[in-house]
Amino acid sequence: MKWINTPNEHEDHWGQALATRNHEVIKKWAAQRQATPATVPGTEHEGRPGVLRFNFPGYGGQSLQEISWDDWFRTFETRQLTFIYQEHLKNGRLSNFFKMDSPYREHE
Repeated sequence: MKWINTPNEHEDHWGQALATRNHEVIKKWAAQRQATPATVPGTEHEGRPGVLRFNFPGYGGQSLQEISWDDWFRTFETRQLTFIYQEHLKNGRLSNFFKMDSPYREHE
């Protein structure tokens, strides 16, 4: 996995797993996919959004609640999450793959 620290850094090859905590990198990745910050309703915790997601156009985001970037990043920082993602699939197509990793999650 390659760490990305600025919006000008990119994958070394298609399909590569990337990781970042940089807000501008995350916003740029979402903007390239026309995705908006969202959360899963009912997962709120202590007054903040719970499960963080993105609402991608055309991908059935009816079960998601759109939230502001401020709320999204406040939760991201409070939980000390890392954004793990791909820029492109191995075949070169734009990838929507992402997941959040937490330092508090138990690893097998």
